[in-house]
Amino acid sequence: MSAPAAARGGARLARARRVVVKIGSALLVEKSTGRVNRAWLETLAADVAAMRARGQEVVIVSSGAIALGRRQLGLAPGKLKLEESQAAAAVGQIRLAHAWKEVLEQHDCAVAQMLLTFGDTEERRRYLNARSTLNTLLKLGAVPVINENDTVATAEIRYGDNDRLAARVAQMASADCLVLLSDVDGLYTADPSRDAKARFIPEVTGITPEIEAMAGGSASDVGSGGMATKVLAGKIAVAAGCNMCITAGREQHPLRRIEAGGRCTWFVAKTSPQTVRKQWIAGLLQPAGVLHVDSGAAKALRGGKSLLPAGVTRVEGRFDRGDAVIVRDADGAEIARGLSAYSSEDARRASGRRSQELEAILGYRGRDELIHRDDLVLT
Repeated sequence: MSAPAAARGGARLARARRVVVKIGSALLVEKSTGRVNRAWLETLAADVAAMRARGQEVVIVSSGAIALGRRQLGLAPGKLKLEESQAAAAVGQIRLAHAWKEVLEQHDCAVAQMLLTFGDTEERRRYLNARSTLNTLLKLGAVPVINENDTVATAEIRYGDNDRLAARVAQMASADCLVLLSDVDGLYTADPSRDAKARFIPEVTGITPEIEAMAGGSASDVGSGGMATKVLAGKIAVAAGCNMCITAGREQHPLRRIEAGGRCTWFVAKTSPQTVRKQWIAGLLQPAGVLHVDSGAAKALRGGKSLLPAGVTRVEGRFDRGDAVIVRDADGAEIARGLSAYSSEDARRASGRRSQELEAILGYRGRDELIHRDDLVLT
């Protein structure tokens, strides 16, 4: 990897506001014993703590539950039946969560566990709930540790690999950077174990059919994700404005090694997560309703503020929480579009009222804003 490319890569990770780190089973679980590779995990936890100390938010997507559980249950080596995988995950998840809790709490990091399925990142209502939980955990200073909920996911509704799950989590979290720690050090023009002429690729600025054709199969019989799933993860991440790094993670302090210019392949995004999200809100969503606001609210929105219920004078249409709505000023002109934090029924009940009154009016404690500024774009 050239010195300029290595320096750029290290800077991308060091400057990222929010980072998702995916750890493969082959790194976290010792193949010979079936136990957690504790010595290695402690160095990774130290890297995470160092990133948090300088103000970065970190999300962990961790494989390893099935690998840990199958040893405890005495399941024979080789491919497991679906029900065996689910049973192994149920046993292994406890051990996996405990290992993360122990190593991160040594650095005074609160640890949270989230188990997701394919549907949680694809079905809109569940996606919004998962996104809200994830953002709240990060806001409160916790380190979310995420895995696929293998105990309930069937073959038809599961990812089957944590590379793509990590990319969806990065998209959900509006992360700036996704790091895939694996047993391979990056992308090559061909499988380097079979082709001596295979050339290492330090940066990918466009995922073309040629790039996709370079992906091979899994190099490990412990994990389930090969290079093809990593390239697919790259497509998801880059489309969401998130840079993605593939690197070998076996060495101690793997994140610190990336920052120091260690060998890896970077999939480079052309825009930011915030820009992608704003474009999505502004142009790709079909508005389901209209919020009319007074002059004070219109001025606040143009100044970069959120939309509070006190400034809403009328609500049109029927919509659910998370649906896109148009915001119009007192003259009826469209001034913004955004995602409503409340359904149309609750928005009508809340309109014109102070945020402090919402719990008494609605019967539950929701957000103070009808549309948060992060979910709003001026038009």
